[in-house]
Amino acid sequence: MGPRLRGDDGGGREDDGGLRGDDAKMKANLWGPLTGFGLAVALIAAAIDQASKYYLLHVYDLPSRGQVAVAPFLDFVFVRNYGISYGLFQQEGALGQWVLLGIKAAAVVLLWVWLARAGHRLTALALGLIVGGALGNALDRLINGWVTDFVLFYVASGNWRFNWYVFNLADVAIVAGVVGLLYESLIRDRGGSRPPQQVPQNRPDRPE
Repeated sequence: MGPRLRGDDGGGREDDGGLRGDDAKMKANLWGPLTGFGLAVALIAAAIDQASKYYLLHVYDLPSRGQVAVAPFLDFVFVRNYGISYGLFQQEGALGQWVLLGIKAAAVVLLWVWLARAGHRLTALALGLIVGGALGNALDRLINGWVTDFVLFYVASGNWRFNWYVFNLADVAIVAGVVGLLYESLIRDRGGSRPPQQVPQNRPDRPE
């Protein structure tokens, strides 16, 4: 065996320290103090969305009932959505469906990194709602090839009627999360970002 150089052990320790530092940064980017709370919110939102769809499709049998009046401004109607939230960007082909899934997966990863860095519970709640809504619709797309929409708001007067987009509870969670982030950034941060008032300090008079 050749002689051991003095700098070998030190260099190895520095490399190990660098690897541990990289691992710590990776963990910090994926899990923060409020990630568990946001994850719980996401799972609850996705579970409620999936439970509502399962009940309306397999228990209540909404597809065979047609359009069901719930309130003077609200109906339940079964719609297969091949696009994104609120029926936008319809993609009925397999390639288009996988592209939408890829975009949604990338968005969830970015939102997860944001959640790991969240410092306020409201931010974690909002991000959890968005992630949960995205997961709920993504499960539909993976299982059925389309998303189940069923909520229809409308305004009717005489011969005039305005129908809003048909949506589901996952879309509601996404919109609620976006509203929470807007409130956090536009209203709450504005109120809390005021510079502190400077208290004048009494300085001793300079001798003339």
